[in-house]
Amino acid sequence: MISKQAIARLSIYKRSLQLLRESGVEQVSSQTLGRIVGINPAQIRKDLAYLGSFGVKKVGYNTDRLVAILSQALGVTEVQKVILVGAGNIGRALLSYKGFAKQGINIVAAFDIDPAKRHGEGFSIPVYPLDKMRDFIRKSQIRIAVIAVPAQSAQEVADNLVSAGIRGILNFAPIAVSVPPEVIVSYVNLATELERLVYFVSATDIRKTEVRR
Repeated sequence: MISKQAIARLSIYKRSLQLLRESGVEQVSSQTLGRIVGINPAQIRKDLAYLGSFGVKKVGYNTDRLVAILSQALGVTEVQKVILVGAGNIGRALLSYKGFAKQGINIVAAFDIDPAKRHGEGFSIPVYPLDKMRDFIRKSQIRIAVIAVPAQSAQEVADNLVSAGIRGILNFAPIAVSVPPEVIVSYVNLATELERLVYFVSATDIRKTEVRR
């Protein structure tokens, strides 16, 4: 079983390889890819070994083939339909982002409790009332949802998503949600990530000051 950390790295490799391919690069070594993504080449080779042996010594990896292999491993050989719950600031940013299509991800609909967010926003993606969500999920056979609602609403939204058949949730709400073990939840907490960066930047500055002393 591939770890969550390895899966995250495979996704990073795929995005970088897609950019290289678009630039006309046909072959890439683990050393070159490592410099681009900031990951040790030995770790890259170890991660890719989970998927088989397809690199050529002193030549590297064929970018087309490696993108195809990574796409298959990550389950994005076909477009994955996703819904968004919450059309606030984060939700609007996600709806406006054009890069999901390149990754085989298509946000097909959004849902929000506020009628004002369902009209006049200029979204190409429709925003529906929450009471339409359950039927939409079932009729469209949606398996993945993004939660971008306030913390106090996140658990209720998660419960409704799970009961409608959602199997994977990406949660932007700053709170953990409880779901059955067969449902996968990933968390994106922007404040926590920024605090982590502030800590490490501050710690680096302190070490530099101590060295100068």
